[in-house]
Amino acid sequence: MSVTVKQLIKGISIISVITAAVVGCSSKSGNNTQGTASATPKSTNAASEDLLASIKKSGKIRIGLMGTYAPYNFLNDKHEVDGFDADVAKEVAKRIGVQAEFITGEFSGLIEGLQTKKYDALVSQVTITDDRKKTMDFSSPYIKNSVSVIVKNENTSVKGIEDFKGKKIGVGLGTNDETYLRNEVLPKVGTFDIVTYNDVITSLTDLNAGRIDATINNIFAIQPLVEKNHFQIKTVGASVKDDFAGIAIRKNNAELLSALNNALAEMKSDGTFKQIFQKWFKVDPNI
Repeated sequence: MSVTVKQLIKGISIISVITAAVVGCSSKSGNNTQGTASATPKSTNAASEDLLASIKKSGKIRIGLMGTYAPYNFLNDKHEVDGFDADVAKEVAKRIGVQAEFITGEFSGLIEGLQTKKYDALVSQVTITDDRKKTMDFSSPYIKNSVSVIVKNENTSVKGIEDFKGKKIGVGLGTNDETYLRNEVLPKVGTFDIVTYNDVITSLTDLNAGRIDATINNIFAIQPLVEKNHFQIKTVGASVKDDFAGIAIRKNNAELLSALNNALAEMKSDGTFKQIFQKWFKVDPNI
């Protein structure tokens, strides 16, 4: 089955503060040693400047992404990280004056990896939510994803989320879609089984094989997988929600956040972002 995007629309210097008491005075002339019993704390602004400066000094920004989420981010035939997210990240990095170093991992571990400083930023369709804003900062949105219900072609019992009761519904582990199912859909429609997955291809394979009754995802994400694997699946009903993704970084890094936003704004202004978007989705940017 060949499914187009339009058809699917229709039917994501380690800084240490050392407090030491310097005992005594220097016995050598011209060597003025000062006591440091009360060290001056670094300001939040200074800390943010240090991270951006550290990135520029190293010449690279470490980008966390899944690497299994085509066309957003995936490994191509040369085993290189490729896709829409990758192209956005590389262009943003170039405008900051560094290179993007990609580090792949399962989505469920990306946010933890950001907090433990494994990554400098996440460019992996991280949905901007109020809950996530409590622990990380986001750039301005760079894509809007419309999430739809997806079922097998012959399925006539599920026409939308209102039909999920008593069914097995697949969703990405640790994603905003999982939170949406648990916190918003379950209380409204009644009990159903939520089956979680670490990648999209496995959830669609299970759906195609009848091991789950439905899943929710966005049209851009499933279109290339449907075409490549000839899955006999379809979207049903109107989109259930719209999500906005941004570049995620650790809190209190204002200088880095400003640099990321400036780079994205420049890309949108000079047409570079439009070229990247059209390359991967064959349509104009939706944001």
